[in-house]
Amino acid sequence: MKKQQLGPCITFFPQPTTLISTLGEDGRCNLMTASWGGIVSKTPPTFGLSLHHGRETYANIRRSGEFVVNMVPANLAVEADYCGLKSGRDVDKAAVAGLAQEPAQLVAPPLLVSSPLCLECRYLQEVELGDYRLVIGEILQVHAAAEAIDPSGKLDAAGFNPLVYLGGIREYWSLGEKVATAYQDGKKYIP
Repeated sequence: MKKQQLGPCITFFPQPTTLISTLGEDGRCNLMTASWGGIVSKTPPTFGLSLHHGRETYANIRRSGEFVVNMVPANLAVEADYCGLKSGRDVDKAAVAGLAQEPAQLVAPPLLVSSPLCLECRYLQEVELGDYRLVIGEILQVHAAAEAIDPSGKLDAAGFNPLVYLGGIREYWSLGEKVATAYQDGKKYIP
């Protein structure tokens, strides 16, 4: 496969599309679309999220110490895109986009009703990276849509239908079909 150099840039994909719920000083929910995030540790379960230090979401997390990561399903691509275009300082994005909320179990910021996977997180620490902060939060609780869990209790990816972001080319995509089973199919190369 012939390759072409792009230089240092943010082209790497796919990335998860998430809506981060925080509470403003007025107690109102603020939503921010974020793709620069993911699981960073299993023990303890933690989520890393890269945020510009000037964002309302960053200020809310630093003040309250809590946030919720809401997975965006593919059918909410337009709503998620909108929540990444406007500031929570100026508008109630959840109300404009019609995104209903429900209480979380352990943190004050709400879950999004239409999100099939929600992580309740507590701020642990951060790493300064230029104008960005890599915020690390401990996952306190995970909420998964019942329709995404089969009768045996196994999670079913099709039930989540996650939206992914292709950083660098600025496109949203849904996932295709399953092509392999992790931690299993690669064993064919183990003698």
